[in-house]
Amino acid sequence: MTLWRPDRDTDPLFKLKCQSKQASNELHRQPHFLMFHQSTHTSRCIHENRNAEYQSKSLSLSKDTPPPEPEMPDSPSHGPPRFQPEGDFSGWTTNTEVLPYDTSSIPEGAVICALPQYSWFSLKQTVDLKAEGLWEELLDDFQPEIVIQDWYEESQLHQSIFQLHVKLLGTDKSSVISEHSVNPTEDLSTYSHTWKQVSHVFSGYGPGVRYIHFLHKLKNQFMMSFYPTMFTGSSVMVRPIKTSS
Repeated sequence: MTLWRPDRDTDPLFKLKCQSKQASNELHRQPHFLMFHQSTHTSRCIHENRNAEYQSKSLSLSKDTPPPEPEMPDSPSHGPPRFQPEGDFSGWTTNTEVLPYDTSSIPEGAVICALPQYSWFSLKQTVDLKAEGLWEELLDDFQPEIVIQDWYEESQLHQSIFQLHVKLLGTDKSSVISEHSVNPTEDLSTYSHTWKQVSHVFSGYGPGVRYIHFLHKLKNQFMMSFYPTMFTGSSVMVRPIKTSS
């Protein structure tokens, strides 16, 4: 997860920024206060890297425009099943978990021609807050709000297609000071294909936070062809609003 300083030229997957308009006088008096700003150009690179398979169509994913409709193949794809989306995931630790076939709803004796097979594609990163310019007094005494946002595609592949797990960790990178998880259930009764937002604000989390561990999982499907669940607009933001433990 990349955190941003002004004019820093690196490839982002996430952005950590402080909103100066909401900064309090107390925070402004800190001698080494750093402002983080989102880069518009690299924000576009997030979408291109995440969905390399769509580059040939010149499609750029954004939460402000509907996700592209999936293509239906004219014939089954050849070769082994595919369970991981194509793309540049530099800076992430990724993992693919192929799930067993679900035959629970198939009547006994039924002839099966094809079944969908699902997989979870996980991406995780750990952010070192001190390495990115924040300091112990700010994190322990001021305890600025930490805002998590993510947008995932309403792919309609399954009732469970997205999970988000965020942890605020201590100095040993393993002690959990605060955490938040999201595991929504999708309504498949009517067709809808939009971006869905999940967000959470950490506040009053207490002293000792030094790292943010971010993990999200997206469910993909393979049946004759590969159908991913996409995401966009992910962010981790530090807001200079004082909270108390």
